[in-house]
Amino acid sequence: MALSVTIKDVARVAKVSVATVSRALNGHDNVAEAVRSRVLAVAHELRYSPHHAARSLSSRRTHTIGVVLPDLYGEFFSELIRGIDLVARECGLHLLVSSYHGHPEEQASALRAMRGRVDGLLVMSPHAGNIDFLSENLAALPAVLINSQPTESQHVAFGIDNYGGARTMMEHLLAAGHRRIAFIAGPPNNFDAFERLRGYRDALLAADASATPWVLPGDFSEASGHRAGQMLLEDSDRPDAVFAANDMMALGCLFALNQGGARVPDQIALAGFDDIPIARYVAPSLTTMRVNIPELGAHAMRLLLDLQNDESVDAERLTPLVPELIVRESSRSAGTVRPATLSDGGP
Repeated sequence: MALSVTIKDVARVAKVSVATVSRALNGHDNVAEAVRSRVLAVAHELRYSPHHAARSLSSRRTHTIGVVLPDLYGEFFSELIRGIDLVARECGLHLLVSSYHGHPEEQASALRAMRGRVDGLLVMSPHAGNIDFLSENLAALPAVLINSQPTESQHVAFGIDNYGGARTMMEHLLAAGHRRIAFIAGPPNNFDAFERLRGYRDALLAADASATPWVLPGDFSEASGHRAGQMLLEDSDRPDAVFAANDMMALGCLFALNQGGARVPDQIALAGFDDIPIARYVAPSLTTMRVNIPELGAHAMRLLLDLQNDESVDAERLTPLVPELIVRESSRSAGTVRPATLSDGGP
């Protein structure tokens, strides 16, 4: 029955005009509360669903938000979308999600495909030096950039303090007595990866100006972390600790170290970044930098809603999200005494 019910049916049963039904359903003030309650009750009883195409024509809004991400695979992106969707649903909005799998030309195509279909855009474009590219391809719509390189353009940007988070993790590993710390890097030309690598280098050199950074290639995938772990096992001179630029690579590295018989953390300490849900359930549980991933998406969505409503966004609300150090089993050893200020990683 729901597919055949129209606004005229609701008006007939509620004994009001079609215009009154429309005003009541859209939350207009010029409807008496008793009438609004009756209309809403009838609409619920009849299982009436507004015709969104018709609503779009009349309001010039699609009630849809476009989300363009580098990928959809992995817990980070699922958690990010969950945070965005929670806020969108509260406002009666839907999401149109697309990914470009790291290819700029596909990102441009995805952005162009959103035109005319969405009221605003959330775009994660972490490629370093992509500001001109974004300016050329973003539609004339409200837009918020997530985890993108800072820009002085008109676009609002919000993200994570990747550099500070990486330094905090390095300070933890150094305080635990580790000096030979290898780093599994993220993809080249990725702003998040660049900032985490920069934090690693600066913290290492601040502790020992003569230290040589030990950087292994990675691309944020479990497979690249596994390859890095195998490379370390093949080297007779192994590190004291490994810091991976994200949890997925850390878990891949953990699997390789376990396969090769290297005990974590007794022989090699291990740490990641992001605190994806599975990080606390592996053995040993993973020390990491906790990013509130759903809140990252939710906050970006709230910023976009403010832009859509022509509300100003003050600088304080654009302050990067600060990750939290979560110490778990993978970085502990028998001789390590943890400072009391460190967070003990639980769910």
